[in-house]
Amino acid sequence: MDLEIKRYGHLEQLESYCYRVASVVGLLSIEIFGYQNPACRDYAIYLGKALQLTNILRDVRTDAGRGRIYLPLDELKKFNVTETEILNSQYTKNYHALAASMAGRAKHFYQLARKTLPAEDRRSMVAAELMGSVYWQLLKKLEANRFNVFGEKPVRIHKAHKLVLILRSWLRFVCNSQTPNYSAP
Repeated sequence: MDLEIKRYGHLEQLESYCYRVASVVGLLSIEIFGYQNPACRDYAIYLGKALQLTNILRDVRTDAGRGRIYLPLDELKKFNVTETEILNSQYTKNYHALAASMAGRAKHFYQLARKTLPAEDRRSMVAAELMGSVYWQLLKKLEANRFNVFGEKPVRIHKAHKLVLILRSWLRFVCNSQTPNYSAP
């Protein structure tokens, strides 16, 4: 899709893209990690979409530099944001509203993943939960920066913060905690 498509017209098309590039990886991963409950497949789909939407929000500037805009065109129109503004790295309050709306979709998928992960599969999904934790923190950081990704430095989670998240996830794993590190209720 990345070789041929540089724009998505509607959210449904973008969700299809997210499924193909991220949820499918999750579905393959759960086969490797092993799972007991078939609901774990839905977990992989939801978490994949959440992670990919977060990635899209982070990489708007980088993607625009390659002539790509992953944010759906109907959403751009809805929030009165032009393709030219994105391609020229123009941050506006309309762009902020658009990005916040897309972040809301990502949060929805994080919540679905959180609710869908079967308790009996929580231990085998520790690596996926770690990814969820890191990307959730990235989404929170983007939100704290008001989704302004057009500066010179991309928004990232620092290595020290990632280490803390890894340790926290490991501790939750060891303690058999049923609460993930993302998407607070």
